[in-house]
Amino acid sequence: MLIMAGILIVPLGIAIYYNPPADFLGIFDEPEKLGFILAIIFSALIGVILSVTCRSKSELEGIREGFAIVSVAWVALGFLGAIPFFVYFLSTSSDYSLAHIILSFTDAYFESSSGFTTTGSSILSNIEALPKGLLFWRSLTHWLGGMGIITLAIAIFPAMGVSGYHMFKGEVPGPTTEKIQPRLAETAAILWGVYALLSLVEAVLLVGGGMNWFDSLCHTFGTMATGGFSTMNGSIGQYNSNYFDWIITIFMFLAGVNFLIHYQVIRGNFTDLFTNREFLFYAKAIVVTIVVFTGILYFAGIKPVEQARDHFQYEPLPEEQFAEHVSDEGEKISTLYGAFRYASFQTVAIITTTGYGTADFDLWPDFCRFGLLVLMFWGGCAGSTGGGMKMIRVLVVLKAGWRELLKMMRPHLVAPLKIGGASMSEERVVNIVAFFIMSMVLFVIGSLLMTLFIPDLVTSIATVAASLGNIGPGLGGIGSTQNYGWIPIPGKWILIIFMLLGRLEIFTILIALRPATWKK
Repeated sequence: MLIMAGILIVPLGIAIYYNPPADFLGIFDEPEKLGFILAIIFSALIGVILSVTCRSKSELEGIREGFAIVSVAWVALGFLGAIPFFVYFLSTSSDYSLAHIILSFTDAYFESSSGFTTTGSSILSNIEALPKGLLFWRSLTHWLGGMGIITLAIAIFPAMGVSGYHMFKGEVPGPTTEKIQPRLAETAAILWGVYALLSLVEAVLLVGGGMNWFDSLCHTFGTMATGGFSTMNGSIGQYNSNYFDWIITIFMFLAGVNFLIHYQVIRGNFTDLFTNREFLFYAKAIVVTIVVFTGILYFAGIKPVEQARDHFQYEPLPEEQFAEHVSDEGEKISTLYGAFRYASFQTVAIITTTGYGTADFDLWPDFCRFGLLVLMFWGGCAGSTGGGMKMIRVLVVLKAGWRELLKMMRPHLVAPLKIGGASMSEERVVNIVAFFIMSMVLFVIGSLLMTLFIPDLVTSIATVAASLGNIGPGLGGIGSTQNYGWIPIPGKWILIIFMLLGRLEIFTILIALRPATWKK
């Protein structure tokens, strides 16, 4: 909370810079600035109180405390991040009824949690109407959540006891949490250093292409954190720029790679690029998908207007405007290069769980739509900022399934599961398969629950897939041109829970919530 209080000063400064008050007291008149001030005061005050009253000489004991701290911290940080949005949302309406207050808080917490978990789902219908300070904060939550604010805390305050490793393990995405250096704080600092370096390079390249510094930083935060919040209503597609599309595609791909590989490459060691099985599987999956999608889009085109009209949308466009929209989307993929360009961007955006959009992929052929839905579950590599199940888990599940098939034909076969020539322990295999099963069970339960609030099955399924995988846009009523604002309040809270489950990879939160965990 103390770290968050310091970080919140940055968007407050941005708000003051773009809309300077007439005098000092004027900063309290603007709801945007007032929201940040309240968040800073609350965060700092609670942080100091907790630091003083809960200080102890004994170290934290282990996995229970580590996972509990991660779970509670993410819920609390989501609340702190929601305060500026909440104050602003209340100020935009003269309705101060209890129902409106609950709706405003729900929307604020949804937007904040979506940012920190790098999901990128938004309740906003007009993003560009948001003040600069809130736009910047919205994107900054991505960047903080991408590598993890707990990991940042470990780098700044290394004396966290034994539970420090379990906090690191509970927050860093993927089934493995390798340490580059013997000291965990050094590993956390290196990861954040690589993360910041790649972010700086992307921001400079975007500025070099003509994007202003504000937008370049916001889009860099969304890219490197694989979040997807944009400062534009039309996302990256609004720029209609070859240069921006390819720069962001490349950095989305890099953000989906294990950051330990980036660290080795920066040091001049390129071995992992040719030997790491997860990275090779990740790269091959992207290449194959792009080739297949390019061919289908070029030869099949997009759906006719009549078929596209059948897709559920909460507020559909007028008939003539929709026909024009379909025509524009068809023009994008009318050439082989156009099909390749948009297939590449959307494939990388979905598989890395970034969720940026340059095309309305909900108009694409059903094969492509379903393919993108499947990719939402896959995600990037372990140790990346990508969401989803992670490529290593998908690879292990596929290999485990094939091994069981062989054992059915040859019952006495002894075949340890190998990744890159190295045998994987049965304990790890069981853990990964259990994670896969748990993900599917939660997906089914979530989809069933969402059908209670959404009158369309495809949209209900897509909301849970996009939230659990931390994607953002989905299909139907939450497609790349839609938003989540119309979903009823209970549905939004269900999706918030699934965002947290997806970002903290299910086990972290379930362990912390399990009553037996806390029995001595």
